[in-house]
Amino acid sequence: MTLSRLIARPLLASYFLANGALDLREAPALAAQAAPVTETLAPALDNATPDSVTVPRDPVLWVRASGAAQVVAGLALATGHFPRLSAAVLGGTLVPSTAARYRFWEATDKEQRREQLVHFVKNTALAGGLLIAALDTAGKPGLAWRARHATHDARREAALVGARVRARVS
Repeated sequence: MTLSRLIARPLLASYFLANGALDLREAPALAAQAAPVTETLAPALDNATPDSVTVPRDPVLWVRASGAAQVVAGLALATGHFPRLSAAVLGGTLVPSTAARYRFWEATDKEQRREQLVHFVKNTALAGGLLIAALDTAGKPGLAWRARHATHDARREAALVGARVRARVS
């Protein structure tokens, strides 16, 4: 692992460890902010899941689940375990939490609007860092590259086998 990854991953994860712990500790207080987002997400998830799956409606549960996911994925990213998956999970939790907490477009007070906008933009920057981390193959070939080359290798092998069969038949 390069020095930059060794330092960058824990730094990026530190926000989510602190935020996830806060979500777990203060879930009832944060649920009021999360309610508009959970009221939108729950029916959408209900429609996207089988009838046997019950999607919870309780905003406190959603805040706690998001907090737990941030702590677990943050620890994984910080320690280098499943870094691409953990970055993707953190990105998935960042979008709804940003929409719930930093609704600058609804603020009426100019100072409050500015503060909300600053946090919104900060979370947008974090999302960019998570996107880079989620796509970072650490210098190793990614899945798309491997698939392309496996297809190429399979075609080449098939052509060689075909040539051998034709040579034996003639």
